[in-house]
Amino acid sequence: MNKPVTSARGGVRVQVYVQPRAGRSEIVGEHGGSIKVRLAAPPVDGAANAELIEFLARRLGIPRRQVALESGETSRRKAVLVSGLRPEDVAARLGLSPKARSD
Repeated sequence: MNKPVTSARGGVRVQVYVQPRAGRSEIVGEHGGSIKVRLAAPPVDGAANAELIEFLARRLGIPRRQVALESGETSRRKAVLVSGLRPEDVAARLGLSPKARSD
């Protein structure tokens, strides 16, 4: 099974499955090798992508500039690149189970 947090060139890649237009932004578990994130923002004009980056930066305790959307701009499945942290730190700060963490 794919792990949602892995090492990548330039940082840590986080696989995310988003559910826009939720009541609030939150991590709700794992979904098919990705972290499932509900976002309060609608998927219009990049609002959900901006909310995802802001949400992950807050959750990880890092500046927004260290979080970048790598792929999936118009998809529910996205890859996000996080710089400045180790994979195990990202997984722990996102509250992932040990089996979801990169080796």
